[in-house]
Amino acid sequence: MAMSRVSKDVGAESLMAGAGILSRSADEFDNDPSVEAMWAIKAMEHAEVYFNILCSVDPKLLRLTPHDNAIYTAFREEFPDLKLGKLTEEDLKSTEAKQVLAAKLALLMTVPSTSLKWRPFCEQFKDIIEDFSFGTLLRLDSEGEYSEENSILVSRIQFYAIELARNREGLNDCVRSTFKPRRTTKS
Repeated sequence: MAMSRVSKDVGAESLMAGAGILSRSADEFDNDPSVEAMWAIKAMEHAEVYFNILCSVDPKLLRLTPHDNAIYTAFREEFPDLKLGKLTEEDLKSTEAKQVLAAKLALLMTVPSTSLKWRPFCEQFKDIIEDFSFGTLLRLDSEGEYSEENSILVSRIQFYAIELARNREGLNDCVRSTFKPRRTTKS
């Protein structure tokens, strides 16, 4: 029903052209700098707001989502020994970390572990957490503030998992005594 209305408004030729474009490889398209800039602004605003909350409230009392317990439990089951105080890019994106996660998820999902990486961890929350895969800034050192040297881009669900663990395990406690909330920058 909706398709017939669209085809009357647009026409078969336009629909075929659109289908042709959508079937092309994503590699053929350049990133739009204005979209990238808007995304970067949104990610930085999110980071500023979160850090100000850490500066103002006892992190152990924070609830980041209605699903905090499930996220924390799944994360710690997957990565029981991951030290969260000072992370490195290798901790978050290493082959070994991906293999541990892949093996665990393969048992749960009965999918060959060789094809599983971080993405399936995120995918298990796709119908639960809004914008679960949205790029989000994470502080590498839990005792530091957001800066170019102390930030890495992760998916929103990775951010939630790590920050929930840091909050519950006391790693963000020092932020409130070390830093004061700042005025956020608006775009």
